[in-house]
Amino acid sequence: MTQAAPTLAQRLLDGDRRALARAITLVENDDPAGWELVREVYPHTGNAAIVGLTGAPGAGKSTLIGALTKLRRAQDRTVSVLSIDPSSPFTQGALLGDRIRLTEHFLDPGVFIRSMANRGALGGLSEAALQAALLMDASGKDDVLLETVGVGQAEVDIIDHADTIVLVLMPGSGDSIQALKAGVMEIPDIIVVNKADHPLTETMVREIRGVLSLAPQRGWRVPIVKTEAHKGAGVEELVAKLDEHRAYIEAEGTLSLRRQRNLRSEVVGICTYRLRRRLEEQLDADETFAGLLEEVVGRRVDPATAATRILERLDAAAAARTD
Repeated sequence: MTQAAPTLAQRLLDGDRRALARAITLVENDDPAGWELVREVYPHTGNAAIVGLTGAPGAGKSTLIGALTKLRRAQDRTVSVLSIDPSSPFTQGALLGDRIRLTEHFLDPGVFIRSMANRGALGGLSEAALQAALLMDASGKDDVLLETVGVGQAEVDIIDHADTIVLVLMPGSGDSIQALKAGVMEIPDIIVVNKADHPLTETMVREIRGVLSLAPQRGWRVPIVKTEAHKGAGVEELVAKLDEHRAYIEAEGTLSLRRQRNLRSEVVGICTYRLRRRLEEQLDADETFAGLLEEVVGRRVDPATAATRILERLDAAAAARTD
């Protein structure tokens, strides 16, 4: 009797890289088979350490991730990298292709690297990002590294997708300090000042400490780690701080609370995405909406009033269906 071929889910759980790549593509394309796959493998998730790295473009996040991956592999840990890129306006695909900077790991069977387009997500994260991270987790990876595009204060979105948040800054960038003052300082568990061979490094470190001193004091004191990622300098200290933070949130019991918050946000995010898509499909086929839009364009009805009328109509239609 011929043995049945393993399913995509079975192959993914066995650590098959091609199965993982296929699974992420299904989820990214919002294919029903992808969501069914997530349902099947979800009970096998929750084991990976998920680390989010965020910061302004040019801060060296991809180079830092390459150095982190090298050290984690030296510790015999398997690693997945999910790089969230700005969307191409033509193909809706990943535009930057930051994987180019991780070429030394391409042939390593213990490393899986994937770029994903944000497709206009406010905080630089696609609605499918956590689903992809879950699939990476289910495939048996020890570490999942999420890299987001730097988009200012909207980077707070990263907090909903990781156990530990690393904010990467570079000296000589006034934008970085402005971002800290604007509230981004509330995000990180660890701050990295990369390209630390810059003459303004110590000035930046002092400024960061000044901003941190104004923030409410929490149990975990946010460390500042100086790195030169292209040389690998300071990366061992960063790995040590990542491990310290992981141990801290496990001991305090806050890891489970963070993940509960993360998953709640993902459920709400998926609902929002699907409701918006459904609403747009309904409105595109609604002549009344087209007329209402003409009223808005003609300045006879303001956008908020138009939105209220649309929602009232949708509520009335839903009520009629339930009667």
